Amino acid sequence: MHFLIRAHDGAGLLERRLEVRESHLVNVEESKSSGVLLYAAAMLDDQDRPKGSVLIVDFPNRDELDAWLRTEPYVIHQVWESIDVEPIRAAPSFA
Repeated sequence: MHFLIRAHDGAGLLERRLEVRESHLVNVEESKSSGVLLYAAAMLDDQDRPKGSVLIVDFPNRDELDAWLRTEPYVIHQVWESIDVEPIRAAPSFA
């Protein structure tokens, strides 16, 4: 099942985001290689600075997604202040 994740950084946490970025990118690459992470991008503010992330992931169920999120460096280091998760279905041409 595919899920859309919108993760919003906490106010004033750009420096922490940048400190944790390398371990986040390692997790991104591992998750992409394993097939669970289909797409990821940083959301930007008006000055083109990261303010959060958007991800599309593929997990059998929400419980496995939540377990994966608990290992995400931006979660562990409390960069993401709020995380919205919605199940999604790709259009047939993208499936």
